[in-house]
Amino acid sequence: MNRIILLVDDDIFQLRLFEKLLTSNGYHCKIALSVDEAETILQSEIPDLIVSDFEMPGKDGFEFRRRLLKEDAFKNIPFLFLTSINDKDNVQQGLDLKAIDYIAKNTPPSHILSKIDNLLQAVREHYERSLSEVKGIAERLNLRNIPLKAPTLNKFKIEYFNQTFQNQPGGDFIDFIKINDRYTFIILGDVMGKKWGAWFFSFSFISYIRSAIRLCVFDENYSLSEILNKLNRVIFVDELLSDIFSTLSIVLLDDELGTIKYAGAGDLPVLKFEAGESELKYYRSDGILLGFSDKGDYTEMDIPINSGEEIYMISDGMIDFEINGEKKSNINLFKEKLFNFKNTKETVQNIKNRLFDKHISQVDDCSIIIINKL
Repeated sequence: MNRIILLVDDDIFQLRLFEKLLTSNGYHCKIALSVDEAETILQSEIPDLIVSDFEMPGKDGFEFRRRLLKEDAFKNIPFLFLTSINDKDNVQQGLDLKAIDYIAKNTPPSHILSKIDNLLQAVREHYERSLSEVKGIAERLNLRNIPLKAPTLNKFKIEYFNQTFQNQPGGDFIDFIKINDRYTFIILGDVMGKKWGAWFFSFSFISYIRSAIRLCVFDENYSLSEILNKLNRVIFVDELLSDIFSTLSIVLLDDELGTIKYAGAGDLPVLKFEAGESELKYYRSDGILLGFSDKGDYTEMDIPINSGEEIYMISDGMIDFEINGEKKSNINLFKEKLFNFKNTKETVQNIKNRLFDKHISQVDDCSIIIINKL
């Protein structure tokens, strides 16, 4: 994946020289002739590095940097000043604004390239160390929104796969709640948002879901619609989650009767493979996102299933892809792809490998749960 550099300078000739140097060495450049143009670009794309001139008419590079530092979304983007003036006061002012360094415009191209390569490598190494530390803490605290294994049942086999976006924890979460030898709940959710923020809030949703299920089960109530409605009301009044919403697919397996019940909140349809059919069947919930309204009016349904048939619960990352820089979603393409895998009798492991093909552009966390009726 090419690293993106935003170049900001009122001198178009200088911009084109830097753009040519960097693009010929594997970088992808965005150019802006003013601070206003740069801020417009930042609304749609976050670069790996910003290189900005000191002196520009109107808003100069210092003001640009000060404005970025006030915005949570932009303040941590590595920032490099570009100057034609060897002025210690200007350099110091730039460094005081938390710029990581500066480059003189008369610096030889090979030196410019080496400096940018080294800076981005240092930033990357620092990020990876920090990520490793956080992951280590999470492991020690047993914070996990994806379980280590699925429960073993008599009439069903459960397999699941999760691929986070850019190898960072995200908002997808999976949970298995085995009540007893007969009943097992299967949970797939997706907290709105990206990366660490969504990951953090996923634990609040998991905690509420587990509590709602346990409380209903204590009253011998296994109604998915009632569980979802109670869960939604609690989440709706939680101030911490007032602006945080989540999808949820919830399935109840009866391992004695071999039956499946399903309910959902703002989720994608549950898919089903039957041998001899021309396509995957789907079962769609009509519930809204958890926490969006105090009244969710959730309902549940039975999913008929025979031996050898499979149920698929998926997060939206499974149907999302990127074309020419734009995010697209198409569940029909995913259904067709999965159906073809099943019709050619691919193993589950092969299906997993092909669904999570590293050459396919991933734009979100991807999760799938496969329930096979034995």
